[in-house]
Amino acid sequence: MRPEFIGHTSNREGSDIVPASGPIIDKAYIRNHVQAAEAAGIDRLLIGQFAQWPDNNQIAAYVFGQTERIGALLAHRPGLMAPTLGARQLATLDQFSEGRLWVHIITGGSDTDQARDGDFEDHDTRYARTDEYLQVLKKVWESDRPFDHEGRFYRFKGAFSQVKPFQKPRIPISFGGSSDAAIAVAGKHADVYALWGEPLDGARETIGKVRAAAVASGRAAEDIRFTLAFRTVVADTEDAAWAKAANILEKVRSQVARSAGGNGEKLPSNVGSVRLREAARRGKVLDKRLWTEVAEASGAGGNSTALVGTPEQVADAILDYYDAGVSNFLVRGFYPTEDTVTYGRDVVPLVKAGIAEREARKVAAE
Repeated sequence: MRPEFIGHTSNREGSDIVPASGPIIDKAYIRNHVQAAEAAGIDRLLIGQFAQWPDNNQIAAYVFGQTERIGALLAHRPGLMAPTLGARQLATLDQFSEGRLWVHIITGGSDTDQARDGDFEDHDTRYARTDEYLQVLKKVWESDRPFDHEGRFYRFKGAFSQVKPFQKPRIPISFGGSSDAAIAVAGKHADVYALWGEPLDGARETIGKVRAAAVASGRAAEDIRFTLAFRTVVADTEDAAWAKAANILEKVRSQVARSAGGNGEKLPSNVGSVRLREAARRGKVLDKRLWTEVAEASGAGGNSTALVGTPEQVADAILDYYDAGVSNFLVRGFYPTEDTVTYGRDVVPLVKAGIAEREARKVAAE
């Protein structure tokens, strides 16, 4: 699988620094945003899931209907429905999109948000449930005959789906979660593991843990690919980029003072957020240009670190992560459409050129 460059879309415009506006489901915004992302060369768009937000399956269907090429990275929470139903929904969407779907498994980073949908299981129990959910999900996609299942969380008699994914043997599974329990499940099931924009040493550590978990589950370490989620602040000069970053930070601090994040927590307790806050305490800028102040100011409720600089400088920093083992790069914009277009138009071609150069050197050395 080739490297993918991923953006983000939601049900309406809004971000850390752009107050949400427009109708709850803003079709004009979604259409304009996803078509601009596709034109800019973005491969796929993350579509998140929260308990109070509109149904992201329907948003994905609309995105596919308004575009020709771009894919979706669709967040999906095990435990909110039976895996047999989830398998049919996702396979149907994959058929209508003719294979443009990846599913991104989110077990639940916030007890508060899980409780809104009636899920009161504790952290480790949720991951045990996710493990069983994914076992059933994959079997429904791949089985050519009905099967029975009896486990800790689910029991089915004659489970079967007439609709199978367009992609063979199944839809790729992306996985989020940084705890030991999460990494163990990722090692068993993930095709792609997603980590937030940690410093290089933290990213290497997590990649090593996930690969070890894959081997412990009887898979090859190379069976899992990695996505890094971060932000970008790009300008024609480095000074202009840092001036833009300072303005963004001021707006983030003002926004945070007024509202909680999408998960409903002022200070998210999930391990990924904790790791980003720990990184922020190490310094405002880490490695070449990983900017941590927004993660510190916001509580790191998502991908909240950023690479700051010119397109060439940001691309160079991204390539350091590629050298560390990351192959997919996900950017969520402070200014959603503008930042997505800038990333796809100005940064992605430079990263692709750098990757091609590295791969050519490998071939020449063999």
